[in-house]
Amino acid sequence: MNTPSKLASVRQHLAQLNRPVKIMEVCGTHTMSAFRSGLRSLLGPGLTLLSGPGCPVCVTPITYIDRALALAGRPQTLIATFGDMLRVPGTRSSLEHARAQGADIRIFYSPQDALETARNRPELNVVFLGVGFETTAVAVAWTIQEAARLGLSNYSVFCAHKTMPPAMAGLLASGEVAVDGFLCPGHVSVVIGANAYAALARDYGRPCVVAGFEAADMAQAIDQVLQQLLQNRAQVEIQYQRSVTWDGNASAQSLLAEVFEPCDAEWRGLGLIPGSGLKIRPRYAACDAERVFSQWEAPVSEEPRGCRCGDVLRGACTPPDCPLFRNACSPSHPVGACMVSSEGTCSAYYKYGK
Repeated sequence: MNTPSKLASVRQHLAQLNRPVKIMEVCGTHTMSAFRSGLRSLLGPGLTLLSGPGCPVCVTPITYIDRALALAGRPQTLIATFGDMLRVPGTRSSLEHARAQGADIRIFYSPQDALETARNRPELNVVFLGVGFETTAVAVAWTIQEAARLGLSNYSVFCAHKTMPPAMAGLLASGEVAVDGFLCPGHVSVVIGANAYAALARDYGRPCVVAGFEAADMAQAIDQVLQQLLQNRAQVEIQYQRSVTWDGNASAQSLLAEVFEPCDAEWRGLGLIPGSGLKIRPRYAACDAERVFSQWEAPVSEEPRGCRCGDVLRGACTPPDCPLFRNACSPSHPVGACMVSSEGTCSAYYKYGK
């Protein structure tokens, strides 16, 4: 089935439902793809795509940024990070500003490169900012395991990794936003498998379809959600069958379980979600920046006044509802994290929204 016929099927099923439908695309890459391809404008009236908490940079709380900045101020400390964290505002500064003022903050495309830097520069304490969902967490877990094997004492991870299904359950449990179904994230699902969403479909009665990232993938996945709604079903389905299986990647899951254990985690806009985070197990304490630098002073954090990033991440509003959007907040001068990341909803609306 080609894209036009998939869109025609979406419109037909919407007409048969004869009511407004809200589907949340959890992943930030889905949000960008839907805007970039023009998919949103082609789906027909009555269907709303809500952006969810699937941008890892966006859901990282401001307290984490402030604590990372405090670490960056320590002597002989190198902060290693992915590039999209650099411009995320903290309470009073950002990693980008701290680097301009002399802090040793470097962008790495792989945590393995940060590990190699620690091996080659034993005089530096290399701290990797572990931000991201299950996909990123696997690579970070490998570096922790490898650092322990090598006996490196100067490599650690400041861990803020999160897991997606508990956040989706938290959104539904709050009852704040009416969501009829989910497009589940493709990359995360390669690791955890589609069965990870079974409880969402069963306990909350919401269709869950794991979707690929092309416009045709998303159109087909949306149509699968609509078909379930028409048939009063709530099941997990896989549209992204070329990459995702029901059980996921057993080796990756084993590595995650070896290095990390579940913990309660703070999400920007969603608050504390039980069991939604990953923390480094005690056996790898030598690589846990929380333990290694346990004496550092925690700064007092404060969200930017007027910023509605938290509401956007819950699907409670869209970026144009925020008074700062396109005014005080823009890609060249971001106030909130959702404007910074390449997967951020505000960034997508700014670049592609009308």
